[in-house]
Amino acid sequence: MSLTFVTILLFAVFGVLLFAGVPISVSILASSIVTALSSLSWDQVTFITVQKMCTGVESFSLLAVPLFILAGNIMNNGGIARRLVNLAQLLVGKVPGSMAQANILGNMLFGALSGSSVAAASAMGGCIAPIEEENGYDPAYSAAANIASAPTGLLIPPTSAFIVYSTVAGGVSISTLFMAGYLPGFLMGGACMLVAFIMAKRMGMKPTPIKLDGSIWKVVWDAIPSLLLIVIVIGGIVGGAFTATEGAGVAVLYCLILSIVYKSITFKSFMEILLNSAKTSGIILFLISASSAMSFVMAYAGIPEAISNGLLSLTDNKYIILLLMNVILLVVGMFMDITPAILIFTPIFLPIAMKFGMSDIQFGVMLIFNMCLGNITPPVGSVLFVGCGIGHVTIEQVTPKLVPYFVVLVIALLMVTFIPGISLWIPQLLGLI
Repeated sequence: MSLTFVTILLFAVFGVLLFAGVPISVSILASSIVTALSSLSWDQVTFITVQKMCTGVESFSLLAVPLFILAGNIMNNGGIARRLVNLAQLLVGKVPGSMAQANILGNMLFGALSGSSVAAASAMGGCIAPIEEENGYDPAYSAAANIASAPTGLLIPPTSAFIVYSTVAGGVSISTLFMAGYLPGFLMGGACMLVAFIMAKRMGMKPTPIKLDGSIWKVVWDAIPSLLLIVIVIGGIVGGAFTATEGAGVAVLYCLILSIVYKSITFKSFMEILLNSAKTSGIILFLISASSAMSFVMAYAGIPEAISNGLLSLTDNKYIILLLMNVILLVVGMFMDITPAILIFTPIFLPIAMKFGMSDIQFGVMLIFNMCLGNITPPVGSVLFVGCGIGHVTIEQVTPKLVPYFVVLVIALLMVTFIPGISLWIPQLLGLI
């Protein structure tokens, strides 16, 4: 079979199944099998597919994924979100549109702790939206701030996205990736705060009076134990005290102890958290398995090389190539979850990026930043749906308010793409690269 036919067959079957509502993991696996059958026998396909699916998740590093998911779910149900909201209110209480600013800052804090954009949008939006409604905030304005800033948790570590990327990219240092995510994550959050501030000024919004339980020092004291999680886990990983997987285990234990101390978790709720975490982990690990099978089919057919040669045949201009990669990844992020996107597109685009002088660390950050933008992009971004539900607004209502965020975040993405120091400065400072 010709390369063109195989490529069209793979993506056509995948696209049809995806738009027919078939789960993305099943779509990936089915399209891979159908494509492989065009060149191999049924016996070969079944043997190789099962083998690749098994080897795709045979990684000690990937054990960190379900552990970080469990830690995030414990935190999401352990009263931590409310304490971070209080701290965020305290820090930005005198800024116009202060509740939206607190929402963005809260997403940066909670997203960094939970590693989940959906969890951040749910937890922070659920805490702050009622307060914003009481103070007369435009629901679309409030929802847009929550939606745009929720994905910062995919960049600010600890995050499972970097762990998955490390596995696919050939064992890139997870601690280095974690450090590389901080400045881009802060850049994304800061860009959102800037947009929220400008919009609040134009709408004539005033700072919302701060209503906190207890003194300022009590608010800070209550938030410190939660924030210490970042120090313990990231500090331990970077300092070499434990691996990323062991750090994830430490995070689970720490969050559980914290929730017990706060008396915000019961045995029954813990069992529900374990069940939900197992379900989410199963979905993600099956996605990784299925994507590993697709990666083999693509490599066997020579699709990555063909796409690479196709892009390079258009131009040898570094900036145009990187712009084209960003456009493709941004569109992909609208329709595809971050895990399969990393698994499928890293083998395709990483060699091209490195050919033009981009390091594997910077490419990983750029890839995940694209997925963050795709998560919030109408009409199908995953965080968009969650944020609209939490804010009780429609996609049509929130989209005009999201446009300024999108424009500024695209500028931030281009900065991450073309200014290596944004991703590499902290790892270089710490002697990691």
